[in-house]
Amino acid sequence: MSGGRSNCVWRASEIVVKLYLKHGENPLFANDPKRERASLSALAGTGMVPRLLDAGVFKGHHWLAYSHIEGSIWQTGTPHVAQLLGRLHDQPRFADLPDGCNGSTDLTAQTREIMARCNTTAHLQHLAPVGQVAPLEKRTLIHGDPVPGNLLEHDGTLTLIDWQCPQLGDPAEDLALFLSPAMQLLYRGRPLTQAEENDFVAAYPDRRVVERLKSLRPWFHWRMAAYCQWKAELGGNRDQEAMLLELDALQSISPNAT
Repeated sequence: MSGGRSNCVWRASEIVVKLYLKHGENPLFANDPKRERASLSALAGTGMVPRLLDAGVFKGHHWLAYSHIEGSIWQTGTPHVAQLLGRLHDQPRFADLPDGCNGSTDLTAQTREIMARCNTTAHLQHLAPVGQVAPLEKRTLIHGDPVPGNLLEHDGTLTLIDWQCPQLGDPAEDLALFLSPAMQLLYRGRPLTQAEENDFVAAYPDRRVVERLKSLRPWFHWRMAAYCQWKAELGGNRDQEAMLLELDALQSISPNAT
């Protein structure tokens, strides 16, 4: 099956089998089979995840099997995505998940870790956002990778797939990842329009998270630009274009970032 950029996936009748490939560590998106298995188990019955069937190891590679869902990859309708993420962020926490970034200090540190892996960062170093946004007192369950390619439309609803990097983190992170012009370009072929962004933000149920997203967006765009630079240096298709989109978005909300 086509789709993700990290693993191999096959469909056998009504069963989907994912084989986790061993790559070098990704500084932003984990590829953890144990987290995916835990997520599918913990969220079973919510309609937000596929039904877990089995999991194991084959020749040193972890694999996971779940029920196939007949549907299509998300393309339009941002309010529906916002409502799904709002439901997810209200779910109970479960064990064995790592803590994600929480606040601008964490995001700055992660961005600098990503840039340390790059050969060229002169165009990024001076763009560090100014100010500070405090961490949340309590982290919540987040998907960690809610990009269009991981949103499956079927039977009038949406299901999230590819649960290999959930965390206990800031729900604004999921919102930023979905809204990211880079991720929209790479997985949908084009960034969201301003109207689509506005509809998404209006539909998310917790206004406190929306306000937090607005405060942290410079850090999210800066981090994603650094990530795309790293991917571009590895030969990623369209990652250079994706990075420029993130820099444009950063410039639009931080005019002094030049």
